[in-house]
Amino acid sequence: MLDGGRFVLETDYHAQRYVMTLLSNTCNDDLSAFGSSMVVWHLQHRFGVVDQRLSLIVNACDIPERYESLRVEFADRVRHIASVDSQEMKHAESQQKNVTIMSNGHLVSRSSDWIMYSVEAKNIDAVVALYGPSTKLGAIVGGQTSTKAPEIAAFEKHLPSDVEIVSCHSLHGPGVNPKGQPLAIISHRASKESTDLVERILSCLDSQHVHLSADKHDRITADTQAVTHAAFLSMGAAWAANQQFPWEIPRYIGGIENVKINLTLRIYAQKWHVYAGLAIFNPSAREQIKQYANSVTELYKLMLGGHKQELTERIYAAREAVFGNKKEASRELLLQDDLLDRFSLGEKPPQRVRNNHLSLLAIVDCWWKLGIVPYDHMICSTPLFRLWLGITEYLYLNQDLLAECIDTAITDNTFRADDLEFTFAARDWSERVSLGNMEAYREKFDRIRSYFAPRFAEATKVGNEMIKTIEENLRSKQAD
Repeated sequence: MLDGGRFVLETDYHAQRYVMTLLSNTCNDDLSAFGSSMVVWHLQHRFGVVDQRLSLIVNACDIPERYESLRVEFADRVRHIASVDSQEMKHAESQQKNVTIMSNGHLVSRSSDWIMYSVEAKNIDAVVALYGPSTKLGAIVGGQTSTKAPEIAAFEKHLPSDVEIVSCHSLHGPGVNPKGQPLAIISHRASKESTDLVERILSCLDSQHVHLSADKHDRITADTQAVTHAAFLSMGAAWAANQQFPWEIPRYIGGIENVKINLTLRIYAQKWHVYAGLAIFNPSAREQIKQYANSVTELYKLMLGGHKQELTERIYAAREAVFGNKKEASRELLLQDDLLDRFSLGEKPPQRVRNNHLSLLAIVDCWWKLGIVPYDHMICSTPLFRLWLGITEYLYLNQDLLAECIDTAITDNTFRADDLEFTFAARDWSERVSLGNMEAYREKFDRIRSYFAPRFAEATKVGNEMIKTIEENLRSKQAD
């Protein structure tokens, strides 16, 4: 895969075990996104072909409590090496152990030519401060955190000046096959030769490489993820506050509602820090989450006051700004009813229930207020964002559905109590993010997570299938 070489992997989180398996088997099926961990890889000979017998050796370390269990888990991991006996000109095969568990990060950092930290944003400075001094002379260092500002600051502060910095970020969540997904490559302080080497190493993921600066990365991830996460987190908070399991309520089953439910549960099934780091440590994300809360509040007040004309004018102004001439396009929508209806956690009612879709109206309103055109960032979009954009497009580019949505917002009180809790939730998430309070974020997230936990297994399975099916559908449309 990489002309052979030695890899060293260090991790402080169990999700990296899959990456070790991936590298030691030289396969890339169903790779989860890098988790909360530090990764240190070692390519024994950085530039050029090395002995095939050294190919894909993985050394790894985790937190001390997992040292013994990992040693047992990977004790029999070997690689079959084909060789030719030069004396007798006979083909032979030998076995070579290619995963070695080490006791700490210093042991791997001091001998590593490529070091990649995949640590929560809140811990990146402390981890780099600890292991940075052990970095090998002339090594290449990068990171996999979702927010690059604190990561790059930590590298510049703690790494030796002779070290090159090439960072990365897989723009998709756990359980999503990385093949074809965007992978940001950030050459912050490195030669072209070193950047090319990192790309060769990461090519095993079969992802689509996108070159960005750290600042551009943070802006794009905020544009494509921050508000999307805020919307789903707020929906989950509102349902939990109302003691609702939406898949048991007919008005929340079918079409757009299936996407809302499945993706909300998908987010809450993950670890809290995955979303807290992006929201709190990315300055652009804070601004956008605050605007989303403002958009939710202002639109809800218009609905409560029965101000139909003002609400209509505002919704159509946002539609014009975000979708532009797409509203008149004759092309097919990204998502269709028959596709959306396939992924229900409950039984679909005989007749669709009208909804004002406050969460969707607010996100387009937010994009309009911030001057964001979501289509500008499709090359770096996550599957979650593409689905969210798909259902907003489904609503805004359907004239009859949008008109129904506005009429429902003014004349139908069915969702009024739910929308009140949703507004409270959006404002509360924004406040916690603005205060930069990680523990307050964690407390709220984990409380809601425990409420929905009994359905995570089913929701994750359905959600994975939904994302896979819709992604394939979108790719086929693009190919046509």
